[in-house]
Amino acid sequence: MRPRIDMHRLQELVRLRRLGVGVRERARLLKMSTRTEREYRIRLAAAGLLDGDVDALPELSVLREAIERAVPPTQGAPGPPSSVARWQAFIMAKADEGVGPQAIWDRLRLDDPAFDGSLSAVKRLVAKHRKARGPRAQDVAIPVDTAPGYVVQVDFGYVGKLFDEDTGKVRKAWVFVMVLGHSRHMFARIVFDQKATTWVQLHIEAFRWFGGVPKTVVPDNLKAAVIRAAFGASDRHEIELNRTYRELARHYGFRIDPAPVYSPQKKGKVESAVKYIKRNFFAAGAFDTIDAANTALEEWVLRIAGTRRHGSTGVRPLDAFAQEKPTLLPLPSARYEPVVWKQATVHADSHIEFDRRLYSVPWRQIGRTV
Repeated sequence: MRPRIDMHRLQELVRLRRLGVGVRERARLLKMSTRTEREYRIRLAAAGLLDGDVDALPELSVLREAIERAVPPTQGAPGPPSSVARWQAFIMAKADEGVGPQAIWDRLRLDDPAFDGSLSAVKRLVAKHRKARGPRAQDVAIPVDTAPGYVVQVDFGYVGKLFDEDTGKVRKAWVFVMVLGHSRHMFARIVFDQKATTWVQLHIEAFRWFGGVPKTVVPDNLKAAVIRAAFGASDRHEIELNRTYRELARHYGFRIDPAPVYSPQKKGKVESAVKYIKRNFFAAGAFDTIDAANTALEEWVLRIAGTRRHGSTGVRPLDAFAQEKPTLLPLPSARYEPVVWKQATVHADSHIEFDRRLYSVPWRQIGRTV
């Protein structure tokens, strides 16, 4: 199979050849191997295009025709049928809804016991379909400017391992980030888990940090926020939110709008913030304990992240936040008391298990879900 080359480079090859530039120098200037240069030079010579006046170079269309005539496109033998051919209509329909290959594959595995296709096969089919379909208006990702106080985006990012003084062990750690969509001012805190209690407590601390509550929170689809995620536009009405998270939203007065599954561009502000923290704060610092890291992170958010000129807005986040803060919902006067809800099955010993602890219940409840 011939290597692909831009016709402008072929035109330059002809020009250099007519100027008497040597083979090795031509290959260097054209940034190709001498073997590739020789291959195209032979084809151009066969078409009678290599020699002539240096000021009368052949047109690009003439060069393209000569190359394609010399080596006509070939069609290989048809390969075996795709392992997802039976589900092609479903896959293409979901792709048209904006659902990604991973989400489509996951849905097929859950809903169809007969499905045995591979993720790579789904990816190939989706890529082929999108290429044949061409770009659509809804495929365009345009940065969205949000009104002050209207929305925040929330996410976790893995940051490595830190020493936990409470357990005396080195543990995996994540950074929780909440970013205001208008000002890009952020709250960040490092934790050792992503439990519902931790998730709720971090929201409380973030609202206290901002001195107010945004009208809408856009979380990722982790279990602390979303029990059942939406896999496409048609499934948005079927989202099931964590009951603990719903009660937090009701107490503080904000709306929950989860990001679609496998759609990082829908929460690009917090995705960028997590990357920024990892590449700037963590890359340049070394911390022995999580407490030391959090103390340094708080200072970094105010002195570095908050005072930089943001690449998208062109404004320092803390300067923009001064205008945004008055638009936030006020903090409620009553203290929020977190309650965690979970379903559990009563075992034969008349106990239920919650958070790795056993609790006794009346024996008549054995076998029931409570």
